[in-house]
Amino acid sequence: MFLVGLTGGIASGKSSVIQVFQQLGCAVIDADVIARHAWQFQRVTQPPLHATVVRPGCPAHQRIVEAFGTEVLLENGNINREVLGDMIFNKPDRRQLLNTITHPEICKEMVKETFKFFLRGYRYVILDIPLLFETKKLLKYMKHTVVVYCDRDTQLARLMQRNSLNCKDAEARIEAQLPLKDKACMANHVLDNSGEWSITKRQVILLHAELERSLEYLPLRLGVLTGLAGIASLLYLLTHYLLPSL
Repeated sequence: MFLVGLTGGIASGKSSVIQVFQQLGCAVIDADVIARHAWQFQRVTQPPLHATVVRPGCPAHQRIVEAFGTEVLLENGNINREVLGDMIFNKPDRRQLLNTITHPEICKEMVKETFKFFLRGYRYVILDIPLLFETKKLLKYMKHTVVVYCDRDTQLARLMQRNSLNCKDAEARIEAQLPLKDKACMANHVLDNSGEWSITKRQVILLHAELERSLEYLPLRLGVLTGLAGIASLLYLLTHYLLPSL
């Protein structure tokens, strides 16, 4: 199994592309769902947390309380996301502190989900990572990278219509991100969503077929199977030859 990193930009159509991959039966891990990374373009009250990552008793929960104080706790012991969100709003150092606490745990969750798909026999897994090229932390693990692209004018028009924004506000949100043209230059594959949706959908189907035909998953899978076969052989020898003589 190999990993495919997929990213895009605001109003580029990434969510729609992901839906097509899922309809094709692909394994998809949404880093946004895990991380709850919702503060990229506007003020929100909830920082990027995942319920399983910061539940009481978990290491991240304890470290958050130690770093931000007991005032971030609800009566039931859970993290009060609104209070914590207010604490880190417009405070890059405190936001970075929270990231250093939660991101390692979030990565562990992603590894767990990936391993589950590996055991189920998937040839590749798509990791939907909004900041794939911005942070670069996960790039080295990706065999392929995919960008959902659309031209600037199309992106602006879609964002204004989708979010009922004026031109100035929509441009400000787009400017807050790495330009799609820059991401496209860094990706192995570009899905151009500037035109008709039927054209984009066909691009997704063709890319899926290309990835499915790839044999890049074989070395790891054969290595794992060889290791398991070796362990099984060792257990057989211990059971049938060594143990009876004891």
